[in-house]
Amino acid sequence: MNNLLKEKRDSLILVGAGTLVLLAVIIFELIRPQYATISNTKAQINDARSTLQSREDTIKKADTISAQLSDLTYKIARAENDVATGDPSQWIYDTIRNFKEHYNINISVNGQLSMGAVELLPTFPYKQLKVSVGGTAYYHDLGKFIADFENAYPHAQIINLILEPAGSANDSSEKLSFRMDIIVLANPTGPQG
Repeated sequence: MNNLLKEKRDSLILVGAGTLVLLAVIIFELIRPQYATISNTKAQINDARSTLQSREDTIKKADTISAQLSDLTYKIARAENDVATGDPSQWIYDTIRNFKEHYNINISVNGQLSMGAVELLPTFPYKQLKVSVGGTAYYHDLGKFIADFENAYPHAQIINLILEPAGSANDSSEKLSFRMDIIVLANPTGPQG
């Protein structure tokens, strides 16, 4: 009888050990890979949610960005109002002629117009129009003309201003003779005339 119990006990131990081995195989070969797959799937879901949230935020910002683009386009169009367009020679002559009417100043274009790339910014989409002008005026009138011209045309700049007495040494006139260069931005693709 002891033998029978020993055989049952050995069989029971073998069945228990086999069950433990089978459970270990099931856990390591079937269940663990499923947990890894679940973990990878959760990571992919989190990445997809993050991407979706980012795209939703971008869509929400689309109206704001579109409004900003419209606003900036309008500002650029307004800023280009004082940029030379069409025939640059005609534009500069007309601009100076019309602007000087309100000032006690004699001014005329002395030299040829030159157009080239903007020297300050290498890849700027506009050209630089440079013209030399000269004339006579009282100091105060000339100063007011220059200040008002640069304020009226923010894309224009007056450089190389040279002042000399207009009269001879015996003349007591306070008029000055001046020469200066006016640099204006020109839009090569702008509307003509």
